[in-house]
Amino acid sequence: VDFFQLNVVQHCEKGDVLARLIPEDPGQCGMNLLGEQLKPRDVRTAALKYGNNIELSEDRTTLTSLVNGHVELIEDSVFVSDVLIVENVDNATGNIDYEGSVQVNGNVCTNFQVKAKGNIEVKGVVEGAILEAGENIIIARGVNGMGRGALKAGGNIIAKFLQGVIVQADGYISSESVLHSRLMAGTEINIDGKKGFITGGSASAVNCVNVKTLGSPMAAGTIVEVGVDPNLSVRIQELQDQIEEEHKAIQSIQQILISTKKKIAQGVKLSSEQLQYMQTLVEANRMKTEIVNENIAEMERMQSQLRGKSGACVIVRGIAYPGTKICIGDVSMTIQKETQYCRFVKSGGDVKMTGM
Repeated sequence: VDFFQLNVVQHCEKGDVLARLIPEDPGQCGMNLLGEQLKPRDVRTAALKYGNNIELSEDRTTLTSLVNGHVELIEDSVFVSDVLIVENVDNATGNIDYEGSVQVNGNVCTNFQVKAKGNIEVKGVVEGAILEAGENIIIARGVNGMGRGALKAGGNIIAKFLQGVIVQADGYISSESVLHSRLMAGTEINIDGKKGFITGGSASAVNCVNVKTLGSPMAAGTIVEVGVDPNLSVRIQELQDQIEEEHKAIQSIQQILISTKKKIAQGVKLSSEQLQYMQTLVEANRMKTEIVNENIAEMERMQSQLRGKSGACVIVRGIAYPGTKICIGDVSMTIQKETQYCRFVKSGGDVKMTGM
């Protein structure tokens, strides 16, 4: 049994036919052995029972879904909802991949996945799991990612605490404490609350990182980056890895081609299969070279955008500890001594510390 793919949710899309009512047949009169006419039994006229988000046809025989969601049959009534509600995400549910929004009243257990095109709301704790939402992710009690958890949202991400998890939001990220995690926000990161600290890992945002305590007295490696879309850095690293792989493949192909040319120069005749193979290698070399050139051009365009957005800043409302690295656009600095109530901005080609 694959406890991760149980398929317990009956998905439906807008316009799907959910139920059809077959009209009753009144029957015909019969006859007994004495030649007496027998009337058919009375036929009960049935009707379709249904809830919200469902349309009944004019002839009252067809139910059609008005939304993307899931369908259930409860006590002879058809129900459609665009919000899936479960108690926990575990062996009883398996992974969830849903068209609408998902609400988890309990916890999301380790190694499970929840994907929704709408919102994801978890009222308990998320362990080492993966959550992906087309809109917002809201976690009431926080995330203990155990180094393998990940959150990704097309909107905002809100969680009480974040520990050992990769968090990526196209909007903002808000939490009360962050420990050894990697945060990437399309707008800003706000770490507020009684503790309000970012310790270990990295935090990247386009506009601003607002935090109470940055780093730790034990000098845990903490990096804060603003002024640049975090997706740029990720994409540049992907392009660098692709270019490196393609270069290795090109070198291997060229070694074979050079060796073959030497054999031909020495008078060695190649079979038709060998000639066809050489033509395949030449074409592969051309295509991979084009891919490398395209990746290099894209990487250069992105690197030109790394100069940073004007006005981006890092705000520390409490203490910033030594060893913390502040990056704004294409410049950076490492905090050398404990500072309090400060703002870090880009000025004159350097990162400057100013008052609140």
